Amino acid sequence: MAINHSAHRLRRRLVVMGLCLVLAIPAVAQPVLGMLSRLDPGRWELRARDGARPVETLCVSDAYRLIQLRHPGARCERYIVDDEPNDVTVQYTCRGKGYGRTRIRRENAQLVQIETQGIADGQPFSFVAEGRRVGDCPG
Repeated sequence: MAINHSAHRLRRRLVVMGLCLVLAIPAVAQPVLGMLSRLDPGRWELRARDGARPVETLCVSDAYRLIQLRHPGARCERYIVDDEPNDVTVQYTCRGKGYGRTRIRRENAQLVQIETQGIADGQPFSFVAEGRRVGDCPG
C-alpha cells in the first residue's frame, strides 16, 4: 500500500508541474512591448506620408491595435523582431487573413511614426504614416 500511495502522490505532483508549464507558455509566447504601454489611449489620427489616402481616425484603448492596422481584431501570431525603448518592429501572421510587418517609432506619448506592409484579404498593402493622439474616444 505504501508504494501505491507514493506513486499516486508522485503522479499528482507531475500533473501539477505539467499544468504550471502549460499555463506559463502563453506568457512566454506573447512578450510585452514596453514602448506601446507608454502611448496614451484615446482617439488617434493616422496621416499617410504620401497623402494618397484619407486621414484615418481610430479609437485606441490598447496600443497593440497600431501593430495590426490592416488586420483589426484578428487573432494573429506575433513575432517581435526588435524591441527598443522607443522603437518596436513586429511581424505577424493571421491564418487565412494575411500577414504584416509593422515598425512603430515613438516620438512621445501622443505621436508615433508607423511603417507597415503585408497582405490583407489577398491584396498587398504598404504605407508610412504619422499617428497622433487627438483627443478622447467618444462615449
